[in-house]
Amino acid sequence: MWRFSQDAAVCEELVQEVFVEAYFSLDSYRFKAPFVFWLKTIATRVGYRLWKRNARERKHVHLDETAEIEAPPQDFGDRADISRLVHRLLDKLAPADRMVLTLMYFDKCSIREIGDRMGWTVPVVKTRAYRARKKMLAIAEKEHVLDEIEWTS
Repeated sequence: MWRFSQDAAVCEELVQEVFVEAYFSLDSYRFKAPFVFWLKTIATRVGYRLWKRNARERKHVHLDETAEIEAPPQDFGDRADISRLVHRLLDKLAPADRMVLTLMYFDKCSIREIGDRMGWTVPVVKTRAYRARKKMLAIAEKEHVLDEIEWTS
């Protein structure tokens, strides 16, 4: 759940929400797939709902609140800085785009597994992944940080 929020308190709430949802959904588990896969599917959907809620809340930010947002650091020397940069770029994507890239690159899920977790078809996953990569590259180029992320080459 750490992929969905790097805030420890939010992460704890997400884990709790996953287990509560799993408990109340136990009667829907059909033993056709490993239990861990079923639990990961629930976790993915709980995290996705968090991102969607956060995206809705961001749309309602008042202009006076934007003055408090810090300017991003421009020195990306170590892995932690690059990780923060990538998460900042991902945070600017729509939840579906962010989800497909997170599952693909961080969780190392196959296209079929992403489709199973999200309830999407394989062509939908491929299309979303392609468009999400394009959007992320455009954001990185706009923020002049394209050279800082290695996966663009």
